[in-house]
Amino acid sequence: MKAYVLRSYGSPDVLQLTELPTPVPGHGEVLVRVRATSVQPYDWHLMRGEPRVSRLMPGPLGLRGPKIAVLGADVAGQVEAIGPGVTGFRPGDDVFAMPQQGGFGEYVCVPEKDLAPMPAGLSYEEAAALPLAAGTALLAVRDVGRVRPGQRVLVNGASGGVGTFAVQLAKAYGAHVTGVCGERNLDLVRSLGADEVLDRAKQDFTGHEGRYDVLVDNAGGRTGAECRRALTRKGVHVLVGGPGGRWLQPAGRMFALLAVAPFVSQRVALVDVVGCKEMGANLRTLAALVEGGEVRVVIDRRFRFEEIPEAVRYQEQGRVTGKVVVSGLS
Repeated sequence: MKAYVLRSYGSPDVLQLTELPTPVPGHGEVLVRVRATSVQPYDWHLMRGEPRVSRLMPGPLGLRGPKIAVLGADVAGQVEAIGPGVTGFRPGDDVFAMPQQGGFGEYVCVPEKDLAPMPAGLSYEEAAALPLAAGTALLAVRDVGRVRPGQRVLVNGASGGVGTFAVQLAKAYGAHVTGVCGERNLDLVRSLGADEVLDRAKQDFTGHEGRYDVLVDNAGGRTGAECRRALTRKGVHVLVGGPGGRWLQPAGRMFALLAVAPFVSQRVALVDVVGCKEMGANLRTLAALVEGGEVRVVIDRRFRFEEIPEAVRYQEQGRVTGKVVVSGLS
């Protein structure tokens, strides 16, 4: 099969298109023929090996080089073959998943428990935009933020991949939602269901003292004290992302906020979609929300398989609205 292989850290130029053996599904695994994938910050952080402090921690970043050979955390496609013990899928089924790696290739093996039928009515590209970003938003809103009807939720970074889903999910769970984004995306975030939209360049959400029950923080950029000021006394600061850096950020900011958490009245918590044990169930929840019209996919740009390095380069610019998807695989 064809795949973009990552053998060393660096720019998108280090992604090499090559031939690899087609994987064979093991017990409980499904071989998926990838019809579409998406590109996101998770991919280029792994490609760059940044923040470099992460190379010292357990995970996919090795000290001298990446542990993951083929990037691409999200996939949508068709079941090509099933391994022993698989009972819920058969060849030809349309599926989507977050295998965390392998999406930049023509085939990938996924555990059956982490796989879900594609939402009815979606294209492969739209389905491939869902797993990591929408899965993160679901954990942030439902599990970590524990959003309930009538609460006030602020989504900082409301126009990005996670943010566009977080706005919609918070509305689906009955919240009054405020979105923070740049001027060019105000109308988009409003169209996603936000009750209020703040222009990040002109309006300071931290000046709304004690207003929000939950802050879903995708953009970072503000101190913990500033964010706490915007929350109610028992509010929740949900950490999703923030501006990256070569050596420490955004990991350093998140560690600092978590270190303060035991000493403040508000709850501070980190979203870990990569470590999620219920991915298959969560994907089914997202599929139901999509099919019910409560969640839609926002796509910024589409690329072809042979343009994957350019897609990663575009994502790295940091001005993506919604998702970047790659089609034309296989």
